[in-house]
Amino acid sequence: MSDFLQSGTIATLHRLGSPNAERLEAELCGLAADTPIALVLPCHVRDLESPALGRILGELARVRYLHQIVVGIDGADSPAKWKRARRIFGALPQKPLLVWTDGPRVSRLLRTLAKQDLRVSQPGKGRNVWLCLGTVLASERASMVAVHDCDIVNYSRELLTRLCYPLANPNLGFDFCKGYYARVSDRLHGRVTRLLFTPLVRALRSIVGPHPLLLYLETFRYPLAGEVALHIDQARRLRIPLDWALELGILAETHRNCAPRAVCQAELCDNYDHKHQQLSPRDPSRGLHKMAREVALAFVRRMSAEGVSIDAGLLDTLLVAYRRHAEEAIRLYSADALINSLEYPRHDEELAVATFIRAIQEAARAFITDPLDSPLSPSWDHVQAALPDFLAGFRKAIEADNREG
Repeated sequence: MSDFLQSGTIATLHRLGSPNAERLEAELCGLAADTPIALVLPCHVRDLESPALGRILGELARVRYLHQIVVGIDGADSPAKWKRARRIFGALPQKPLLVWTDGPRVSRLLRTLAKQDLRVSQPGKGRNVWLCLGTVLASERASMVAVHDCDIVNYSRELLTRLCYPLANPNLGFDFCKGYYARVSDRLHGRVTRLLFTPLVRALRSIVGPHPLLLYLETFRYPLAGEVALHIDQARRLRIPLDWALELGILAETHRNCAPRAVCQAELCDNYDHKHQQLSPRDPSRGLHKMAREVALAFVRRMSAEGVSIDAGLLDTLLVAYRRHAEEAIRLYSADALINSLEYPRHDEELAVATFIRAIQEAARAFITDPLDSPLSPSWDHVQAALPDFLAGFRKAIEADNREG
């Protein structure tokens, strides 16, 4: 059973006792009449045959309150792969709309954006989600949208219900919901959150003081979780990173666009399991090493945009302070694992911190070289201002892809 402490600047909706998921689902079916709900699923072709996706599709087939499902398909570099994705997701009774992110029609439209200096050419989860949000906006069928991944091994539709309910119920007054959960097997998981992001936030706070964005980020129990729900007006205004820093970017944009009282985090399940990335300590182009570099770089750039003066001296100090906070995190998690009879591979944790130190150093060099080189998407409001007919053409392209393959 979770605790029920409310702390920080946003509301925390805990999972207490034995929640009645069926009651929440029944309520959502009624609430969705006034607040139509869309679900966005970023997916890579390598996940199409995975047991995790099979379980997710089986659970989603029983969801009755969704007005729309939009699936972004990355890595479909041939018509055969695209057709296979359509066949697999076509089994859902909701008949989802798929976005061929690497397809010729979408590629032509992205080149049109590039001519207006609106560049979203970098492939990745961020671009996938951005294109899916544009599809939801172009369809004009939903008032709110939920997003979750396609690699959740122990998925239950209760996760989606608890993610959507805080926004769908108008009496609660929320515009944004961030999911959180525990990630535990015989050991603790979530190294990038535990050993990189949280110590990095605390390290910068020890240097610059209680900056509002730092206090906001530290309030979230799992800031790098991929599950969010947001009202459609928020989706229009989002500028999100196109790389591994997507989740951090969404939180930072929400801080800019939403009042704290309209933001909540909801505990979605007792435990969460998905595929685990390799650490890749010697290769900065892969695995958690790459993720850590991109998250650290996005964090430094966002704090710079918030008016924090970031120079080489501060970055050196940040690195030293990070190491101290990360070492303290290892001590605390070691104690947490011991009291819960969990394995705690101390050497692996130390190796992760050493890798993350290298990732922060790489991010610092990239920032000093070009502080403005940020792979952020344009907001969809910006796209419409520059090209008023773009969304209509985008909708036609997506519909054509779903008809013809």
